[in-house]
Amino acid sequence: MLESDHILFRGASERVKLALADVTKLDVQGDALLLERSGHALVLHLAPGASTRWLSKIRTPRSLLDKLGVREGMKVVVLGVQDAEFLAQLERRVGAVRTRASAGTDVIVYGAESVRALDRLVRLRDTLVPSGAIWVVHRKGKEATLRDVDVFAAGRNAGLVDNKVAAFSATHTAERLVIPLSER
Repeated sequence: MLESDHILFRGASERVKLALADVTKLDVQGDALLLERSGHALVLHLAPGASTRWLSKIRTPRSLLDKLGVREGMKVVVLGVQDAEFLAQLERRVGAVRTRASAGTDVIVYGAESVRALDRLVRLRDTLVPSGAIWVVHRKGKEATLRDVDVFAAGRNAGLVDNKVAAFSATHTAERLVIPLSER
């Protein structure tokens, strides 16, 4: 699996994670992706055409805002997320960052730390444009106070469906909740 900052190999008995920052050489040869790390060569035989796509994604990774679907001119609301780097990037892309949800919102980035905080999704849904999204950001790993299944269940209770997950930072993950197509 190619992730934004690593390649994950999952076999029947083991998992190996290769950080892209550790890759010193990268090339394509036919349908093979050639990587070098610490003087060791690694050859990945991929599906036809996949090696050039992977090479492109590794060399020019998408930004967090691109992954979240944030474009210039969008009305974006941030609630409970204090990541200074993210907020600065967001402000450069959309201008003023809103901290109060109101009708016509395109994207809501909502920081949640408890199942109870997810009760707010019902009210937030009502402020979205039909094609809008709520990204629920929460801690991941051993520090997690929420599980993805908690977010998905709360989304369903609010009349939303989950359709994407993104790494928000080294410590946080984000799940996207949207209004079902049948209700738009």
